[in-house]
Amino acid sequence: MNTFLSLLGFDPAKHSVKVEMMAGLTTFLTMSYILAVNPLILGETGMDKGAIFSATVVAAAIASLVMAFYARMPYGLASGMGLNAFFAYTLVLAMGYTYQEALGVVFFEGVVFILLTAFKVREFLFNAIPLNLRYSISVGIGLFVAYIGLVNGGIIVSSEATVTALGPWTVSALIAFAGILVGGALMALKVHGALFYTIIGMTLVGIPFGVTQIPEGFSLVSMPQSMEPIAFKADFSRFLSFDLNFYVVVFALLIMDLFDTLGTLIGASTSAGMVDPKTGKIHGLNRAMMADAVGTTAGALCGTSTVTTYVESVTGIVAGGRTGLTSFTIALLFLVALFFSPLILIVPSAATTCALVLVGVMMTKPILKVNFSDFTEAVPALITIITMPFTSSISEGIVLGMLSYVALKMLTGRYKEISLVMYILSAIFILKYVVV
Repeated sequence: MNTFLSLLGFDPAKHSVKVEMMAGLTTFLTMSYILAVNPLILGETGMDKGAIFSATVVAAAIASLVMAFYARMPYGLASGMGLNAFFAYTLVLAMGYTYQEALGVVFFEGVVFILLTAFKVREFLFNAIPLNLRYSISVGIGLFVAYIGLVNGGIIVSSEATVTALGPWTVSALIAFAGILVGGALMALKVHGALFYTIIGMTLVGIPFGVTQIPEGFSLVSMPQSMEPIAFKADFSRFLSFDLNFYVVVFALLIMDLFDTLGTLIGASTSAGMVDPKTGKIHGLNRAMMADAVGTTAGALCGTSTVTTYVESVTGIVAGGRTGLTSFTIALLFLVALFFSPLILIVPSAATTCALVLVGVMMTKPILKVNFSDFTEAVPALITIITMPFTSSISEGIVLGMLSYVALKMLTGRYKEISLVMYILSAIFILKYVVV
């Protein structure tokens, strides 16, 4: 047993099996919504929804296992939100790609990612991001995560007058808000597994009020749907015909995935204290990114959209997850979901609101380290922070933050503070907005 645990980076002197597995449960519950959402989004392309569910599970399990045994880090991976919308609504419905051709785009994006990671280009890009922007990325993701939680819980709703507004105090919203208070109290009391216990508690509370909906004919166990209709159906004809548009689309998806992943790893690692205090480097960054890249490639073969590291992983990290045992637990739970999907899918969004909001609180702590006395540092930092929740995109926040950083340094004549990599990235970002 000890030999197995050592393969996951687990040290009995430093870590607890119970804490790591509880962290995995917590992360899984906060990201398991993808099992319900991904089939709905990708299903718009004509893909078989049952097959999508199974492909989503298998791809997430493969990627999380690579994260567990290769990277030995506590992150969960699955088909990414936003990236799946790009697949369905942009590539297929807007640009006219077949879903098979879109899977080809995802596959090649994953292959390019593997190559970039193997040659440590992704780690090089991370190290080129100024320190103040790294702190800002963590804060921005924290606000984004909290915002997602409040929206999912019905506490914040859309408004024609003000874009967003405080929603009505429905039973669902009250349960979501109660979860925030209960979870906050448990965390203040330093109860291990506070977020997990709160999610389960709010799920149970929601049953008599109809917030936790148990469908007719509910069964704990169901047989998995076959992936055959969509697995190994990627079409590479556009690549082989040297279609320029194909390469532009691969590049666009590459940029989105790259900075979503970097942002998540920066934010999660910073909040977990997994960053070298002297250099600001994340331990095991390249291995974590390789797991992400392999997950994307495997996902395309299974028949699903881009697989990425989930920002919800922070919920498990806050719960104490620090090793590959956490991601191993997440992988096992995804595989279990193949047979127990009815049970997993009854957890309402109101029950997971507490985890997302409280994680957002934890992730905003690095704002204390941002240098707000220098406007060439403060403005890009604020743009990064507010863009993420307002655009619902981690990558857009990073891109606009970096562009504003370079622009302000140039406008104030402080050229020497801009690295060559930042100049190159800025040119690429501008090209992305112009071309795509």
